[in-house]
Amino acid sequence: MARAGRTHHAGPVTYAVLVLAALASLFPLYWTLVAASTDAHRVVSSPPPLVPGANLFKNLSYVWHHAGGRGMGPALLNSTLVASSVTLGTVVFSVLAGFAFAKLRFAGRGVLMGLVVATLAVPAQLSVVPLFILMRQLGWGNHLQALIMPTLVTAFGVFFMRQYLVQALPTELLEAARTDGANSLRVVWHVVLPIARPAMAVLGMLTFVQSWNDFLWPIIAMNGATNPTVQVALAGLGTGWSTDWSVIMAGALIGTLPLLLVFVLFGRQIVGGITQGAVKG
Repeated sequence: MARAGRTHHAGPVTYAVLVLAALASLFPLYWTLVAASTDAHRVVSSPPPLVPGANLFKNLSYVWHHAGGRGMGPALLNSTLVASSVTLGTVVFSVLAGFAFAKLRFAGRGVLMGLVVATLAVPAQLSVVPLFILMRQLGWGNHLQALIMPTLVTAFGVFFMRQYLVQALPTELLEAARTDGANSLRVVWHVVLPIARPAMAVLGMLTFVQSWNDFLWPIIAMNGATNPTVQVALAGLGTGWSTDWSVIMAGALIGTLPLLLVFVLFGRQIVGGITQGAVKG
């Protein structure tokens, strides 16, 4: 039997596999850069280019000024506002609802949680028509609140936080806080949130990426010519007599950079949350 606390060192094969996996993961991003730096003829040539060309800044400038009719700046601003608001709302409401389902006792808790989980089986496409009618009746057509309000909380987020808090939040800790005179608000702020922080980072990252990449609902609810999000603006790139894939890839590169920035800023919390969730106490 191995001794407790024994340190295992990775061998050359392990490092080789990790390097290959990292290169394979980075290759799509590199290819996007290569394709965005060439012209329309070179990008579809055979064999394809494997080194960056000289048209990167030209293509990026074209995308920045022409995407979505008004340029890429308004589209980036819209997507940032929508994705940030949706992420903040989803994380906050999911933590509160997950805590209630995980640790509070109230009538109908099991039935309500079952209904929340059951909604995960309903295709999102089924809600598009009634949701569009509701947004029009509220006067929110072509406004950002039409993208934010329907997704401020998700069934997945509630279920995810509930499952995490059931294991990570000891009931004895809650009882000790209440014995010390803490009310519900202080319990959530000083006990629940610090423990749920890794899971909140994971949920926030997943929600931000999903909201940023959403295409179906924004193209229905918004006017893509005057008030687009990034994905809607990118859909109009490269159209004409022939598809200019170099311009499309330049737009995809601009649209990907904010996601990379989010991962760089919150990557440690995300990895820590995944690791903590995988460790048995």
